[in-house]
Amino acid sequence: MCGINGLVSLKKASQEELHGKLKTMNDSIIHRGPDDDGSCTFSGDSFSLGMAMRRLSIIDLTTGKQPIQSEDGKIVIVFNGEIYNYRSLKSSLLDLGKTFNTQSDTEVILKLYETYGEESFSMLDGMFAFSIYDQHKNKVFVARDFFGEKPLYYTKMDDSFIWASELKSITKVLTSKPPISVDGLNLFFRLTYIPAPYSIYEGIHKLEANHYMVYDLNKHDFQIKEITPYTYPQKQNVSFDEAKKHVKELVYESVASRSISDVPLGTFLSGGVDSSIVSLCLSQHTGKKIDTFSIGFTKTSFDETDKSRLVAKHINSNHHEFIIGEVDLKDNIHEILINFDEPFSDTAALPTELISRKTKEHVKVALTGDGGDEVFGGYNKYYIGMLNRKYTRLVPEGLHRQFTRLATSLLKDKDDSRGIRFKIRKFLNAVDYANEFYWDIISLNNTDNHIKEILNPTLLNQNIFDPYKERLGIAKPISLTDYRLVDWVLSLEGGMLPKVDRTSMMNSLECRAPFLNRALWEYTNSLPENFLMKGWNKKYILKEAFRDQFPENFLDRSKSGFGSPVGDWLRLSLRKELESYIEPKFLEEQGIFNIPQIINLVKDHLSGKRDSTFRVWGFYCFQKWYTHNGAHL
Repeated sequence: MCGINGLVSLKKASQEELHGKLKTMNDSIIHRGPDDDGSCTFSGDSFSLGMAMRRLSIIDLTTGKQPIQSEDGKIVIVFNGEIYNYRSLKSSLLDLGKTFNTQSDTEVILKLYETYGEESFSMLDGMFAFSIYDQHKNKVFVARDFFGEKPLYYTKMDDSFIWASELKSITKVLTSKPPISVDGLNLFFRLTYIPAPYSIYEGIHKLEANHYMVYDLNKHDFQIKEITPYTYPQKQNVSFDEAKKHVKELVYESVASRSISDVPLGTFLSGGVDSSIVSLCLSQHTGKKIDTFSIGFTKTSFDETDKSRLVAKHINSNHHEFIIGEVDLKDNIHEILINFDEPFSDTAALPTELISRKTKEHVKVALTGDGGDEVFGGYNKYYIGMLNRKYTRLVPEGLHRQFTRLATSLLKDKDDSRGIRFKIRKFLNAVDYANEFYWDIISLNNTDNHIKEILNPTLLNQNIFDPYKERLGIAKPISLTDYRLVDWVLSLEGGMLPKVDRTSMMNSLECRAPFLNRALWEYTNSLPENFLMKGWNKKYILKEAFRDQFPENFLDRSKSGFGSPVGDWLRLSLRKELESYIEPKFLEEQGIFNIPQIINLVKDHLSGKRDSTFRVWGFYCFQKWYTHNGAHL
């Protein structure tokens, strides 16, 4: 687990200048790899090139130093991530007569590329971002894993090309900050995050998950290609019992492959279905007591440590529990949010950072239940998506508008409780009679109607999701498969995975997600949808596959999301800072918001007139990023 950086200059840069920039980039991400660093530079007739990395040592602690070069010194790699099938790949390469100087997975990628070229990228099971410089072809290859677990940013200018694991590495070597991307702005104020290929800066992009880039040093140009070509899933005819058995086998295999480590590891255990199954599988695989870690809140409506305690007792783990209140997080909010380098307002980022910080005191690697909802159909929004289709068939649109007005008037929350009133309002506001429902239900900051209220009309892009609709061929998601595919491209890559990557890596902790396994994803995509969601029963096949491993009815217990009571905090410890962000003069200078509307939104929340936690928290997170980074349109 590491962070990587690279740059190409078309100006003939000196070795000293190249190493200086690489050091600046590496120093920016020392948290990603405090154990070691490395760099290399090359000069061509019309360019200078450098690659660097920071290393968090997990596998091959003694000989895994990077960069790693081919025997002829003509091919070099820097790598961030873990390749879980590297041992089997290495065995196949040994059979072909390849030799190795290290025990690392990094060298396996290099030898695989030497043998199979670009086709080798699809052979990798893991989370990764790497760059390979091939002097034979005078090209640089930059690749990102299937789900986008590891980040990769890049920018191309007239005289240079730069890529890095984190945005801060790029901005620190630019002569000036780029302007705000209007597309990135629109995406953030819809989703709470900015998915690939966009970033918050104009001209800086994210490489999309399951893609690689071929940068031609002769032409100073690049192509982007898919690693595994996308095709819409085809359903297979299989019995439920057969599918259940295979799901169980795949989950066990994935946990086993993701437990390979030369350092101590444990699990995040929330007490939900996903983390409980991962913890159980790891405990059974190792055959000894494992370390499990959970976090709870002093606010009881957010606290679910009773569930994690039950699982820890069931699997006999060394359980570590941390209960937090407002005072435990408020001093770290600034550091956590700024570390994302661009606006990010998932409220779960705060407790995820804290549990990562606490977990790092005991282990260096943690397995998580992340991805279980996407792979097995576990989100409430999936069921509500189905409900939207039934609702719009039965309820006339005019009557629905009356329901919505009534709910807005009567079902107000005065605090950040997120109970039944919140859920009813969320559903009614997202209902769409033109089958655009799912794009609104994933818009946790602002729905299409809400963003029109707060954003300067000159900056509004109401077609912001069109590139994603085109890529997936899903303009109007109407099925469970559609919803999960949209989440694969947007919510996973842009939201959930950056949350875990940035908050864990800022504490030098590696997180691995066994459910994010391409074989498992492709298999569940091939199953009938009612195997995943049966009536109200979400993640049906996963629960049935492991039902005999847990106490009766445990897997059927409801669980809340892993959030934070930030709506309350905005009214208390963060109030003064939030009020400074709605000063009319400041807002006028920004030119980003509809000033009267945004002021009213914030003031209504602060007064308790109307709880607007997600919208106001999104505004707060953006303004914090904006003021810290000296951003501009």
